[in-house]
Amino acid sequence: MTEGLLTVAYIAASVLFILALGGLSHQETARRGNIYGIIGMVIALVATILGSQVASYGIVAVCMLIGATIGFIVAARVQMTAMPELVAILHSFVGLAAVLVGFANYLDPTMHFTGVDKTIHDIEIYLGVLIGAVTFTGSVIAFGKLNASITSKPIFLPARHWLNLGLGLVCIWMGMVFVGADTAASGMVPLIIMTLVAFAFGVHMVMAIGGADMPVVISMLNSYSGWAAAATGFMLSNDLLIVAGALVGSSGAILSYIMCRAMNRQFLAVIAGGFGAAEGTVVKQEGGEQREAVATSAEETAQLLKDSKSVVIVPGYGMAVAQAQHPVYEITKKLQDQGVNVRFAIHPVAGRMPGHMNVLLAEAKVPYDVVLEMDEINDDLPQTDVVLVIGANDIVNPDAQDDPASPIAGMPVLEVWKADTVIVMKRSMAAGYAGVGNPLFFKENTLMLFGDAKASVNDMLAGLAD
Repeated sequence: MTEGLLTVAYIAASVLFILALGGLSHQETARRGNIYGIIGMVIALVATILGSQVASYGIVAVCMLIGATIGFIVAARVQMTAMPELVAILHSFVGLAAVLVGFANYLDPTMHFTGVDKTIHDIEIYLGVLIGAVTFTGSVIAFGKLNASITSKPIFLPARHWLNLGLGLVCIWMGMVFVGADTAASGMVPLIIMTLVAFAFGVHMVMAIGGADMPVVISMLNSYSGWAAAATGFMLSNDLLIVAGALVGSSGAILSYIMCRAMNRQFLAVIAGGFGAAEGTVVKQEGGEQREAVATSAEETAQLLKDSKSVVIVPGYGMAVAQAQHPVYEITKKLQDQGVNVRFAIHPVAGRMPGHMNVLLAEAKVPYDVVLEMDEINDDLPQTDVVLVIGANDIVNPDAQDDPASPIAGMPVLEVWKADTVIVMKRSMAAGYAGVGNPLFFKENTLMLFGDAKASVNDMLAGLAD
């Protein structure tokens, strides 16, 4: 393929990537956005393979076959509940790829630069490896927190802020040494030291972030992976990789900023792990004795829903784990047939990643017009007869407003306790992903429906049919 055709193909792919991002910004156009992205990636892959830089098609074919096979198997087996950790581990692959490409590019004997060109090229390599290393280990730790192999509570080292500052200064110093190196051998030592320091920083950064803020971490690491890809594009002089990486990096940064605003957090504070504590809250009465939750049954819940005029359903990660979204929609249809106004309330960080609940509801064919964001539904909750909370915890915790010492203090939440009746569906009284207790469970207008969400929903569905 000539350079002219390659440029045209890259421009077409870039346009499709931009259209894909635009489509993914709305539920109604998300499917179309995915199609644009797939077509753009196919064009990018074919154009790159046919480019002049590819010298061995056999090696490329084998590598693509191995990668495609693994990707197909993983995609076929992964559950929706495991999607957040899958996204996290995929981000780590991008980071690791940036590190490996950076080292390979630096050791490539055919790359000869002098003067200013050498300085610019070395800076590209250094930044690519730095961002990639932080992304790699940070994403691995995020994966561990999301699949519960690592505690979701923030883990703080003594003088952690000074430690972060020290690691940053080491990276800057090693960068100056690396750029000033005369030979590849002398530059390799500072590059390796920086890589190890960046690995350590990625681990420390994410370990200090609590579970309530993991959705922000996911979008933040998504941004990092994009900038790592863009830096790789500069190293390889690949315009498409630069554009695609910049799109991912900037969109991830914007999403992280939007989510931090929705959670009343400062973005830099989230990265530094500068708020929150590992301890949860304890809910007690004035006399010091712990309050008791009031349990209910699926049959009583079904009757309450029947007698209601307005119902709001708040889905959470527990619904995703139980795969209860399909029978939940069956309940919605039955109630709507009986004249009940049923809507869904989605918190910006419901689930373990942005848009997790929206995807689950779309999978169950729930109409978009009854799925409302937190800002759209909160004002209506005081006029709501019944709120059904399915597996959600932190996003309906009143301590976010009432307890300044809570790790989630200041985070906007769905004010479900303002409804006439709140029914919380959970397996137990365990704390949420943020590791804090929830006073909602003990309020006078709250009923607890214990058990597997899907089984309870099916029992409620049977009760509605009677």
